[in-house]
Amino acid sequence: MSNPERVLVLDTVMDRGGAETMAMNYLRHMDRSKVTYDFLVNRDYRAAYEDEIESLGSHVYRMCPMYPQYFGQYKKEFREFLSTHPEYRIIHSNLEERSYFPLRIAAEMGVPVRIAHAHNRPVGFNVKSIFREYFRARLPRYVTHMFACGQEAGDWLFGVKNRSKVIQQRNAIDTSLYRFDPQTAASVRAEFSASPNTLVLGHVGRFFPQKNHEFLIDIFQALHAQHPDSVLWLVGGGELDDSLKNQIRAKVSGLGLEDSVQFLGVRSDVNRILQGMNAFVLPSLYEGLPVTMIEAQAAGLPCTISDKVPAQCDVTGNVQTVALDAAPKVWAQRILSQVGNDAQAEINHRAEGVAKVTQAGYDIVTNAEWLQSFYLSSLQEAIRS
Repeated sequence: MSNPERVLVLDTVMDRGGAETMAMNYLRHMDRSKVTYDFLVNRDYRAAYEDEIESLGSHVYRMCPMYPQYFGQYKKEFREFLSTHPEYRIIHSNLEERSYFPLRIAAEMGVPVRIAHAHNRPVGFNVKSIFREYFRARLPRYVTHMFACGQEAGDWLFGVKNRSKVIQQRNAIDTSLYRFDPQTAASVRAEFSASPNTLVLGHVGRFFPQKNHEFLIDIFQALHAQHPDSVLWLVGGGELDDSLKNQIRAKVSGLGLEDSVQFLGVRSDVNRILQGMNAFVLPSLYEGLPVTMIEAQAAGLPCTISDKVPAQCDVTGNVQTVALDAAPKVWAQRILSQVGNDAQAEINHRAEGVAKVTQAGYDIVTNAEWLQSFYLSSLQEAIRS
């Protein structure tokens, strides 16, 4: 029996973020006797997914951080890594514009298949923007395939001129895990002391500025004033020092909302937690096409997103968009307008989520089969040429 083709996935750290969760979904569902993943990360701590990665027969390698002061060291270490690991003939990079460094070296060293994957669409300007613009302008010439979670993310990383070349790899999920079940919903709500009548507003996302937690708390404060029997569940972790998370805790305390805002932390059972929510909100400053939106819709949740989140996120017709500069009170009113008072109607409506997400093409089984075939056929084509 031949060994599987080992794809080297480049990422920052294998914690429970969007791109990382997507990679794990695909790893779990590919035929690992034919294709499997190994991961090269640039953080020195053991992350949330690493135990599972190793249990699936994959490896996690580490290199120096990709900060400007380490660029030279990173290039040296990556070149040495490829020299000692010639088995990697396919590289799939989730490093956004920073993919320029490893994929340029991979091209120089003759790696046949080099995939750059766009997951996000940064906005605004800061010091990082200078590096971003330089790297992303030079990236396309060193890739063999351009992937994106959605059109806007692809346009940002590869340029509109390359739109026809970009392949959309869907942020697919195991939809069967998200099917709404009233008993599970009741169990989750009881676990977190939410009564059957309490309105549970939910958010899943790491505590990074992009996710706009500061404004999310303002939204909830306005909603709570209109609907006092309400709580906000915040699912996700942050950086190692939890600085932003601690700032949000302080803000919650200052507003007197400690009893109504619950920090659920990093969870391995997001599919279950979503069951207990009544509505989902994502007021991000920017996004690509987040996995959490597909998950929330599969769970049948009505979703409210900012106008900085791509409209392509709506795959079920159960998503409404509110301007990011709208007042928190407006956000609150819009969210409340989506939440019905008929419990049985809500159950029936939520039960449709999985079918709609599957119909939209976001079920992992079909997508994993496609990606596995893509890897192998692209490699064979590259070898022949």
